[in-house]
Amino acid sequence: MIRWDPRAGVYRIEMDEASRRNLRSLMEQFLAVLADPGSPVLHRLFPPAYSAPGDVALQDEYRRLMQEDLVERRRAECQAVMESAESSQLSEEQLLAWSRAINSIRLALGTYLDVSEDDPLRAPQNNEEWAYQWLSLLLEEAIEAMSRQT
Repeated sequence: MIRWDPRAGVYRIEMDEASRRNLRSLMEQFLAVLADPGSPVLHRLFPPAYSAPGDVALQDEYRRLMQEDLVERRRAECQAVMESAESSQLSEEQLLAWSRAINSIRLALGTYLDVSEDDPLRAPQNNEEWAYQWLSLLLEEAIEAMSRQT
């Protein structure tokens, strides 16, 4: 789906329209989830900077100072994917935004599905598992394509 084209100096995206629609839909759904950054499903995406019981005030201050910026960064990455979802080629900057947005959704889905690194790979049983595995493949291809550029 994603490959480095050294002649053109761009990343080629080969996805059918259904896959592009799914990607846009997942980004839109994730933007809705980002409306509540305190949601438990976003815990892996926005982990506490301070976790000791005595550091509650420090954690509150960190969230007050950083939460809006962190959420806005995720929103901008999702928007970048939605704006370039129809493209057949991406710049490095665009592919980096795709990678970060895809990984953010994977983290949220992984939390929702209670996925751990020790879980064996199995056939998806529902839409959420299908999306998680598809995004994992897409992220893997993006990382592999970027590694071939260097």
